[in-house]
Amino acid sequence: MNEHELYMLRAIEIAQYGKGNVSPNPMVGCVIVYNNKIIGEGWHRKYGEGHAEVNAINSVQDKRLLPESTVYVTLEPCAHYGKTPPCADLLIEHSVKKVFIAVPDPNPLVLEKGIGKLKKAGIAVETGLLKELASEMNKRFLFSMTKKRPYVILKWAETNDGFLARENHDSKWISNQYSRMLVHTWRAEEDAILVGTNTALYDDPRLNVREVSGKNPVRIVIDRHLRLSTDLNLFDGSERTICYNLKEDKVDGQNEWVQLTSDHFEKSLLEDLYTKGIRSIIIEGGKKTLDLFIQESLWNEARVFISQQTFGCGIKAPVLKAFCREENIHGDRLIYYKNS
Repeated sequence: MNEHELYMLRAIEIAQYGKGNVSPNPMVGCVIVYNNKIIGEGWHRKYGEGHAEVNAINSVQDKRLLPESTVYVTLEPCAHYGKTPPCADLLIEHSVKKVFIAVPDPNPLVLEKGIGKLKKAGIAVETGLLKELASEMNKRFLFSMTKKRPYVILKWAETNDGFLARENHDSKWISNQYSRMLVHTWRAEEDAILVGTNTALYDDPRLNVREVSGKNPVRIVIDRHLRLSTDLNLFDGSERTICYNLKEDKVDGQNEWVQLTSDHFEKSLLEDLYTKGIRSIIIEGGKKTLDLFIQESLWNEARVFISQQTFGCGIKAPVLKAFCREENIHGDRLIYYKNS
């Protein structure tokens, strides 16, 4: 790995400090180097606050060094006014010598415009440095910005003999406490969490973050025919909840009901969530809900816990073939799948 890759690797590393706090924006890291020494670095810490380039430049003690410095940034600097001024303009203002960019920003407001501004100002620009690593880090943002729907993660736990729940829909607790803690970490990292009618009805989940510290995701429930009581935990008003259905649109405090047509229901749901700023969603539904998204190929990855216990009979778990890798979580097998 050469010196340029090492500096970009550092930018990727610090970008991830913003995980769970910057959506719908991407995670971005920036490193500023003068004479083979890092003189400034920063990352996008929170949505609505300063971008990585701003924080990196602010951290440089001697700004007179910037015209002879090289900037490493994980995503193309913005070229438009949003909640903050354009970062490309800031780099131009300080006359930096060269900018390495890992990945162009697919946002139509930015794509090639930030790069174009820098080049027009006479700043050397090189793109593609550690592109694969930077793209993997921001896979949610890049996918959603390109496809206009959130990045979808399927999650479920099944028994060693392949059951999601018993015949009476009881599914507590299949996985162990360490696996459940990991799930709460995942919840804090994604924008939203979704379940179907049966899971809401039989489990009455809260769908919040409890085992770890972190923000709660937006709660999504599919209830086509409005069978669910508003006395359920999902509608307790503690967090924003969106109920997708076939019957009505309405808002009551933190709870919103959105009416969709039966045609392409799941795809329309995801497209609507994108318009609401949701860039990623973890689906913890039961078999029916999981199967619907699997059949329509509306998923990006799946995380499946397989416990050591058995049920003998019950509701069978979905079967996926796109195996990626496996981990051991204190006795539970955690299998990752990726939809190609």
